[in-house]
Amino acid sequence: MSNSLEDDSDNFEVTPWKVEGAVDYDRLIKKFGTQEITDEILEKIQSFTGQLHPLLEHRFFFSHRDLDWILNKYEKDEKFYLYTGRGPSGMVHLGHLMPWFLTKHLQDKFDSNLLFQITDDEKFLFGNKTMDEINKNVYENILDIIAIGFKKSRTKIIVNSRHIKHLYSNSLEIAKRITFSTAKSVFGFTNSTNVGMIGFPPLQAVPCFLPTIIEGKPTPVLIPAAIDQDPYWRLTRDIAEKIGFYKPAQIHSKFLPSLQTTGKMSSSNPETALFTTDEPKIIEEKVSNAFTGGQPTTALQKKLGGNPGICSVFSYLKFLFDTSRESNQRELKCRSGNLLCGECKHDLSDHSTTFISMFQERRQKAKDLVPEYMYSEDG
Repeated sequence: MSNSLEDDSDNFEVTPWKVEGAVDYDRLIKKFGTQEITDEILEKIQSFTGQLHPLLEHRFFFSHRDLDWILNKYEKDEKFYLYTGRGPSGMVHLGHLMPWFLTKHLQDKFDSNLLFQITDDEKFLFGNKTMDEINKNVYENILDIIAIGFKKSRTKIIVNSRHIKHLYSNSLEIAKRITFSTAKSVFGFTNSTNVGMIGFPPLQAVPCFLPTIIEGKPTPVLIPAAIDQDPYWRLTRDIAEKIGFYKPAQIHSKFLPSLQTTGKMSSSNPETALFTTDEPKIIEEKVSNAFTGGQPTTALQKKLGGNPGICSVFSYLKFLFDTSRESNQRELKCRSGNLLCGECKHDLSDHSTTFISMFQERRQKAKDLVPEYMYSEDG
């Protein structure tokens, strides 16, 4: 099954390299063949953690593969590793942080080890940046990863081009079992696709199996990531048991919307995103120009109310800053015409400025910690 959603009835597209349009997540679950996260699964998570992370409570994480299975393993005293990653195409924005926030929460609550893969090779093969440009992004992205607050003793960062000796032999075992026909079907490769791109997927699969090698016994792995990365794990799951490993489990997030459209935030268009390196004045300007679900005039807003369902400002506040109660109250006031867009923009600007300022302080401190987070066979 192709990961791309491109038939005539679709108005959005989701691939590992491109997300366009207003994504219908219910339809995406059906297209990708994943499962919706149920109330029962959330209750089970809460029984272990004591509380639900807001990103779970608000259903920003909405889909999974074998999440129930990995929770059952944990219930039987079989601990799991976490694995997530970053493609260093540019600087990090708030949308990139969303899966990392949940990953940190899961690490803290389940006392899990984390492998964090940086796919610098992929971004060279799949884009038009030089390796020098990508290497600069790698360093900056590592600072963001460390600034999230992952436990140093339980977190190892893998940069593909630098740690290839730890990945290559296992990637061969994976590559040998994936046919070009299968890869073409999943990723949509064509005759004009460079062979590096075709050969890359096994390298992204390796960290799914490293925990078993590290621990010397079958070890479950859970991958928190945005839904666009699912095709890689679909391919990995198909061959996992053939080479003696558990299938990796997944928990999928939605996309934080662009500030200016209903589509996904994008690093390639800086005006659509809030970056962790933005200065307060830039944040204020971006938020002031953000797309909202409000009416054209104040009078109409008070009369007809707004539509928070399509409002980027509301989405940012809901998923990043508001409590559930605050978000519900904000929605009611918006729909009833008792809240103006300028008030929400003011709240988002204040919250974002405060958060990013604090985050930048942690990024600065991270510069002294980089070597301690890097992967090695000695741990």
